[in-house]
Amino acid sequence: MNRIKQLFAEKPHDILNIYFTAGYPGLNDTELLILALANAGVDLIEVGMPYSDPLADGPTIQESGMKALQNGMTLPLLFDQIAAVRKKTEVPLVMMGYFNQVMQYGEAAFFKKAAEVGVDGLILPDLPLLEYEQFYQQMAKDNGLTISFLITPQTPPERIRKVDELSSGFIYMVSSSSITGAKADITQTQRDYFERINAMDLQNPRLIGFGISSHETFGEACRFANGAIIGSAFIKALNNVPDVKQAAIDFVRMVRGPVLA
Repeated sequence: MNRIKQLFAEKPHDILNIYFTAGYPGLNDTELLILALANAGVDLIEVGMPYSDPLADGPTIQESGMKALQNGMTLPLLFDQIAAVRKKTEVPLVMMGYFNQVMQYGEAAFFKKAAEVGVDGLILPDLPLLEYEQFYQQMAKDNGLTISFLITPQTPPERIRKVDELSSGFIYMVSSSSITGAKADITQTQRDYFERINAMDLQNPRLIGFGISSHETFGEACRFANGAIIGSAFIKALNNVPDVKQAAIDFVRMVRGPVLA
């Protein structure tokens, strides 16, 4: 069974998904961070493919992507790094990036290579639903890869239903209509949105992302969905630290809290 599907089957609540940009802070930190996060109790790890024009990313992730590219990160190198770390852990891995990167690599070759190295799922925010359904859905199925699409507070109900139909991993619930970035807390407006989505009784599990940054916001998100995604806050925690591995462990302990650490 696909590791992402198995995860949600075995643990339907309190899923912690951590995002980091491959090649940041150091070019060869991918394996170190995946293993540190997995050993610290992260359920799902999202590996960002650094890109020169990341439309949905806030300043923190944009800067980490630029640094990763300056460090020399490429898709072929990232595939090699994931293949190496997959021999050491069974933690579910998602690659997140932009469809232009997939096209530049070659769509069929990308899907095949991702599966070969042990990737479990993909998040490609700029991949249109219609194009995915017509041209790439079967490709993902044939390679055993899940795909997760995004919804926002402004996504109309009919599109949400289509996202639910086409997603095969989880639905990425963007908590607000903005770029990525940590926020102080979750607002009542966001809670109303979460409750509205819950009432739709969708078939896919849901993870809330954009603005989750602490034990409190993680716990609040888990009240309304199967778990949460943290990206910008984690990347900030890696900035200018003497020990990247320890920083990752400390961050997970902070998010999980003293009881779950």
